Amino acid sequence: MDIKEIQSLIKFVAKSGASEVKLETDDIKITIRTGPTDSGSERTYVQHIPMQAAPAPQAAPAPVAGEAAAPKDAAPKSEGEESSKYITIKSPIIGTFYRKPSPDKPAFVEVGDSISKGDVLCVIEAMKLFNDIESEVSGKVVKVLVEDSSPVEFDQPLFLIDPS
Repeated sequence: MDIKEIQSLIKFVAKSGASEVKLETDDIKITIRTGPTDSGSERTYVQHIPMQAAPAPQAAPAPVAGEAAAPKDAAPKSEGEESSKYITIKSPIIGTFYRKPSPDKPAFVEVGDSISKGDVLCVIEAMKLFNDIESEVSGKVVKVLVEDSSPVEFDQPLFLIDPS
């Protein structure tokens, strides 16, 4: 990948509205973050990865800045048992997740809100179209799993709902 391709990728990401994009190939790793930062400008990180004789086993991803690094054996069973009673609302499409209908309006739902089947939980923008994501169940919003204005993948968990 040459500098022209990297520059066009930066421009594309800036126009798309995505807050962060990571691209990794055999010989290069790029992370592009847009939006407000410490200095108020865009940052691009390019890391050349040295070629290896044999592929190394992939390590677990490092925690994202701002998240506490938990020990690997720190209660995965209790969290699994606790979340098993909740229903996960997943993204039906790839796009940008928004909790509000517009920046000056309140969020569709907050943690603790009671919802009914068919209530709009969020919108996902895909190719300049805003798609309402409706609840498939009635219950109470336990957790919002995605940050506002962040990119989401198909089948990515968005909300945890307590149906009881």
